[in-house]
Amino acid sequence: MELPGTVPYLDWRWDDLIFLLLAGVMLGSALLVVLGRDIIRSALWLILSFAALAGIYGLLGSAFLAISQILVYVGAIAVLILFAVMITQSKRGPARLVFNRQWWAGALAAIVLVLLMATTILLTEWDAAETVQVAEAREIALTLFEDYMFAFLALGVLLLAGVIGALYLAARDDEMPQTNIPERPSDEEEAA
Repeated sequence: MELPGTVPYLDWRWDDLIFLLLAGVMLGSALLVVLGRDIIRSALWLILSFAALAGIYGLLGSAFLAISQILVYVGAIAVLILFAVMITQSKRGPARLVFNRQWWAGALAAIVLVLLMATTILLTEWDAAETVQVAEAREIALTLFEDYMFAFLALGVLLLAGVIGALYLAARDDEMPQTNIPERPSDEEEAA
């Protein structure tokens, strides 16, 4: 049995419906990453967001990008985040977030970014007749390892520094003695 060219009752093409579903899953799970207080669940929502983005890449016809998204982000980065979370002691966020006093700055930055993106989208002339060329994996590899080799190596060093920093922050030092910081004397004690 063959599917019809459009979705029944909606008169949409199937790839448009699949794109909307994947985009909704990606945006919804990204929102849950930010709003969640349990960091392990937030990491799992992040994996779902990355997987939905890989589905969008596959829908666009770039199998290489879709597979790279799964291998690099879902397979490596998200698992690294999960391992880093699991070796730390606290799995839940604080009851009151530290940066709640700066919500207005984040909201202002988000509004400015949305306005910039909307302006860019509205002022761009979109040519619907333009064909999309999908590069093969060999062409991408040659470009990456010949033209952008320095940037590729610099990115590797940056990621290595991030992993070392994360391990340093997550490591517990039980052998170190606890230092007692003396309390500052009150004004009455200083006056006496």
